[in-house]
Amino acid sequence: MKLYICADIEGVAGVVKSEQCSPGNTEYERARRLMTEEVNAAVEGGLAAGANEIVVNDAHGPMTNLLPELLHPAAELILGKPKPLNMFAGLTKDFDAVLCIGHHAAAGGFGVLAHTTNGFAFRAVRINGRALGEPGIYGAYAGSLGVPVALISGDDRCANENRELFPQAEMVVVKSALGSNAARNLPLQSARQVIREGTTRALERLGSLKPFIIESPFELEFELNHGALADLAEALPPARRIDARRVQLPAASLADVIGWMNAISAMSAFLR
Repeated sequence: MKLYICADIEGVAGVVKSEQCSPGNTEYERARRLMTEEVNAAVEGGLAAGANEIVVNDAHGPMTNLLPELLHPAAELILGKPKPLNMFAGLTKDFDAVLCIGHHAAAGGFGVLAHTTNGFAFRAVRINGRALGEPGIYGAYAGSLGVPVALISGDDRCANENRELFPQAEMVVVKSALGSNAARNLPLQSARQVIREGTTRALERLGSLKPFIIESPFELEFELNHGALADLAEALPPARRIDARRVQLPAASLADVIGWMNAISAMSAFLR
């Protein structure tokens, strides 16, 4: 069994503030260790279910958060950015399942540190009229390869948001949102245990998991937080401006969706 793990940080137990997600302070150093330990729990659960190849992609911010010296020795690690397909770099159709560890609710949601790819840039990312968060967007890309999402861990709002998209996947709740920067967290060992057990449980019924499919043609729309960013996006030759904050771009595939999303995210640095 070949297993792919996409690791984010905002949905990790014990993480509730943006300072914990940004390098350069002691709270971040603590949070990256918590992130690494939750990934290790998923690796352990995968090994218990029979996985013989596990690849972990560091998918948060600078994408150099996970600590290689603390990562489970059974896992290979993808670090750094920019990289093709960003949060799902290295995913190919020969993987059997995807696990999303430490994920969060989409932009506009109530969840802890809710955003979609770039909280400064995006108010919503819509595919065929439906606003999706990172698990939905990237999970649909995995689905286009025939690879199902087996588990998503994070807060309760992340679970509620993604349950309809991935009805057969395990939704592991390690904290309950009390606001954008507050949560009731499971004890850390308990959080890791439910991730470990949820991973094993999900993979033991791998044959019944179905990929999340969004049918083409794809209509891609970005609702941006700033009119000036919409001005920048409109300068892209294929872009179509809808109104002050919304821009449409063509997408022949879900890889195109991810490419445009990350291009606009990078462009937003010009306005910060």
